[in-house]
Amino acid sequence: MAVNESFVGRTYPPTEPYQVGREAIRDFADAVGASSPLHRDLEAARAAGYRDLVAPPTFAVIAGQRTDRQFVTDPDAGVDYSRVVHGEQRFVHHRPIVAGDELRGVLTIDSVRAAGGHTMVVMRSDLLDPEDQPVATSLSTIVIRGEESA
Repeated sequence: MAVNESFVGRTYPPTEPYQVGREAIRDFADAVGASSPLHRDLEAARAAGYRDLVAPPTFAVIAGQRTDRQFVTDPDAGVDYSRVVHGEQRFVHHRPIVAGDELRGVLTIDSVRAAGGHTMVVMRSDLLDPEDQPVATSLSTIVIRGEESA
């Protein structure tokens, strides 16, 4: 089944909240080599004016991919996940993500296009706080490999 191009412009309902935890921030910072004390030391984060530990900028990928999952698991989207590779990831931060944040994602499919026998899908996940204020926007491009590239 080919990827359903009619999904361009489709917006999914908000995801269940993702609770950002201190240990998740510390673990992520370790994984990506982020050395700032703002990611590990609560006193340092508060001294810098934050209410809690600050997540590295790429931490938004966690909530973003949880949001993107709605599309790739939607049976009507026509995505064969065994053929998916990650193409590109970008973030726009409206404010820092900090421990204690509760993030919900609203997914919009920005584009679906053919390229060299493959399909490229750009997904935009708007990450919102409980008051529907924007925290970050995750822009993810996935490539669904065509049959001939097996």
